[in-house]
This record gives sequence, structure tokens and C-alpha cells, in this order.
Amino acid sequence: MTVPLQIAGAPPRPFDWFRTLGPKGKKAFVGAFGGYGLDSYDFQVLPLGLAAIAAYFGLTTGQAGLLTTVTLVVSALGGILAGILVDRIGRVRTLQVTVATYTIFTVLCGFAPNFETLLIFRAFQGLGFGGEWAAGAILVAEYAKPEYRGRAVAFVQSAWAVGWGLSVVIYTVVFQLFDPDVAWRVLFWTGVLPAFLIIWVRRNLKDPEVITEKRESAKAEKGSFLAIFRGPMLRTTIFASLLATGVQGGYYTLASWLPTYLKNSRGLDVVGTGGYLAILIGGAFLGYVSGGILTDKLGRKRTMQLFATLSAVFMVLYTQVPDGANTLIMILGFPLGFCTSAIFSGFGSFLSELYPTAHRGTGQGFTYNFGRAVGAVFPAIVGFLAASSLGIGGAMIFGAIGYGIAVIALFGLPETLGRELT
Repeated sequence: MTVPLQIAGAPPRPFDWFRTLGPKGKKAFVGAFGGYGLDSYDFQVLPLGLAAIAAYFGLTTGQAGLLTTVTLVVSALGGILAGILVDRIGRVRTLQVTVATYTIFTVLCGFAPNFETLLIFRAFQGLGFGGEWAAGAILVAEYAKPEYRGRAVAFVQSAWAVGWGLSVVIYTVVFQLFDPDVAWRVLFWTGVLPAFLIIWVRRNLKDPEVITEKRESAKAEKGSFLAIFRGPMLRTTIFASLLATGVQGGYYTLASWLPTYLKNSRGLDVVGTGGYLAILIGGAFLGYVSGGILTDKLGRKRTMQLFATLSAVFMVLYTQVPDGANTLIMILGFPLGFCTSAIFSGFGSFLSELYPTAHRGTGQGFTYNFGRAVGAVFPAIVGFLAASSLGIGGAMIFGAIGYGIAVIALFGLPETLGRELT
């Protein structure tokens, strides 16, 4: 089957990025989209059930924040290992391994008899959670044409909002049907869903032939972890790591504490929390898609700097709304979700373009997940600050600092718009 050619000079159609992927590339997109969406689902069940978990085990806010921090810190190790595996055994096989890992340990979290066991299971869940994104994003980036790469990978990123939305729907239903002491366990057990994706991926996906040939022809270099710290790649690795740290520190502050903030600080019930989150998630989905279009038009750097700045502004506004003004909270949720997600749209294409084929998995896996590990400290700090007079809303302002770090880091990186993958 051949991909229809676009007539010279004709304006691009809205979904040309998908049409030009080709049959194999389209399957790769479906697999990466599903993997990342379910990755999001399995991550979000913790923040959604956190209030019930904290009450069940009698946790302090610091201990509750530690659950998220451990997940993210270990996910950094998982992402780095997955990045090396991507360069050694291929994109698709690594995708299977990572999805299987986060599925198994998410389900086991529902059986945890105490806080310590839950902490351990959540840490192992982080291994798969951290690795899936690198494998899926690289796979789609390598199938996509340069002029559409930002949009193609951004639509993969939009799966995060879809998975998040699904988790909110399931959370609302489960917590209506079960007592909170049981509901949080049921929520974790629904994390078995990605198991079906693994079967589909195994049967349908393959790495791009040209990339496989390049990877195999670079056997002396492939998977060399230290290579990304040598020569010109050292500067790239440092600033890309700072960028990932800032963006993820800000985002995971929001994702980890927002449900608890809405429930405890704003006084919303389960249905109310779900409704407010739905508005924010709607903004997030449109942010992912719109951000991808902008990264292909304005460039990777300008788009990310714009939305990093706006994310910091809206995070401060959202958490400082006076008591009794919950309607304003609802309104601000849409632009907050839009901006904090739009900044992620360019990540997959940007990091893929910063590294050559032989080191793409290692470079992307390390920088993104180094940022996740250091950014993971943010939710824990917020948890401990929330125990003070600041409260959860005041403590969450700390996340805005992360976006400032991201803006600064981007000045140290080149613009890669239109770059061919080598």
C-alpha cells in the first residue's frame, strides 16, 4: 500500500501527519498512543486514591507525597534502562517490557497490606512507567516526516489526557460503588487493562527497517551510556536534563496534589472533584494537540518557553483563589490544563532530534527521566510544606519554580525544527 502524495503547493490537510506515517507507522502510532494513555491511567490512580489511602494507613502529608516521589525517582531509573534497551533490542520489544512491568505492579499495589509494601510496589511500577514513554515516542518520531514530527508525537502525548480522563471516570464510579477503604484497592486492580495492549503490540508492531539497519550498523556505539556525556552531546544532555527537570517538577506537583487540594482545601466531594478535573483534562487534551501544531510552526523552543511561562502564571492563580470562589477555580482549570500539557507536546520530537540514531534512546531516556527523578522531589517538598501554615494551596506554588527552570534551560539548546533524524 502506498501513501498518497500531496500535490505540490497544496495546503496541508489537518491529518496529513497521520496519512504520511504509512501502514506500519500508523500501527506504531496506535501502539504508542495506547501505551502512553494506559501509562497515564496507571499513574493517575494513585493521586486519585491518595486521600483514601492516606486515611486508611494513617499517613501524614509528607508520607503521602513520598508515594509519588518514590514512583517518579524509580521511574527515572526505568527510563534510563529503557533508553539503553531501545538502542540494544529495539523500540517495540522495549515497549512490551515496559508496559508489562507497570501493569503487573499497579495491580499488586491493590493488594498492599501496609504503607511500606505499597511504597515498594509503587517503586517497581515506576520502572515500567518511566520507560514506556521513551520507547513509544521514539518509535513514532522515526516513522514521522520532519515537517509533521511535532504533531505526530504531540498526538501520542495527548494520550496522557485520555488516560487521565479515563482514570477520573473510573475513580468516580468506583468511589460511588465502594467504601473508600476498598475503593482505592479496586482502582489499582483496574490497572490490569494494559495487559491486552501487550498482546496487540506483539502481533502488530515493528521497528522502522531503515532505523534498524542504522542501529545494527553502529554496533560499536549503540547503547553506549557514556557517549551522551562526551563532546558536543554533553552540553545537550545537561540542558535537556534541566528542561525536563523544570517541566516535570511543575507538572507532577499539579498532578500529585490537585485531587487532594480540591477535596480537602476546596471542600469538593468525589463527583465534584471529578467534574473539576474533567474540565482541566479537556484543556489538557487540546493543549497537547495545539502545542504539537505550534511546535511545527513556531519551533520547539519558542513554543515550550511560551507555555512554561503561562503554566507558572496559571498555577499561581489557580491555587490562590479565595475561599468561596470555586466557580473561578473551575474556569481557571481549562487554561491551566491547556498550558501545562501544551509544553509537553514538543518533548518527544525535540529530544529525538537532539540525538543521533545510535544514541537516541539512551539520550532521550536519560534526559527525560533524569528530569523526572529530580522533578519528583517537588511533590514531596509540597507535601512537607503543606503540613505548615501554607496549606496545600500555598505549598503548590513551589511547582511554578520548575517552569522558570525550564525557560532558562531552553536558552542552552538549539532549535531543531525540520531536522532530519540521522
